[in-house]
Amino acid sequence: MSETVAKPEAILKSLDAPPQAALPVPPAIPERAPQLSAAQWGVLAFLLSEVALFSTLIVTYIALLGPDRVGPTPAEALKLPLVICTTVLLLSSSVTIHLAQHALGRGERTAFCAWWAATIALGIAFLIGTGYEWHGLVREYNLTPSRNLFGSAYYTLVGFHALHVTAGVIAMAIVLGLALRRTGIERKCEGVELVGWYWHFVDAVWVVVFTVVYVVGR
Repeated sequence: MSETVAKPEAILKSLDAPPQAALPVPPAIPERAPQLSAAQWGVLAFLLSEVALFSTLIVTYIALLGPDRVGPTPAEALKLPLVICTTVLLLSSSVTIHLAQHALGRGERTAFCAWWAATIALGIAFLIGTGYEWHGLVREYNLTPSRNLFGSAYYTLVGFHALHVTAGVIAMAIVLGLALRRTGIERKCEGVELVGWYWHFVDAVWVVVFTVVYVVGR
């Protein structure tokens, strides 16, 4: 079989042909919004389940309010001055943990540890105030969970919140220990961010609990 040989005229014609038009440049692909990590999705799912839990407890507390055959009533037992002080302490901790996260983002480890420790101290002070309040309720009014419907609902709702504050304090203490040992705490530490999410959630829940128990419920 003989091979086909291109003629010289065809070769010259192909060399003189105008260049092909350049291919169109595809449009730039816009940057995608930052995606949540698996840990962030997990914490969000956990917080949503906590919203359902506290919503159930709050609705139960409201439903159980009413004329009890056995005192004391919320108006008789609950005093605002102490709980206002503890509320200010807890809400202030949202500011200190925010400042701690910003300090860490700037690489200021010492400032981070200071603000983080202040947040822990405020959380502990809130728990001490809550314990002091409960001590007064038991001593002055003999208000226990088994005393009446108000006592049962009150200690369940406020107690569950105090339990969450305790868990947050423990988590923050672990983070502070790692930071002081310079282990695992970097400028962009996801663990610090997630603990911050949890703590802000705990503070937000307390605003609702305070409003329902100490303002509306009285």
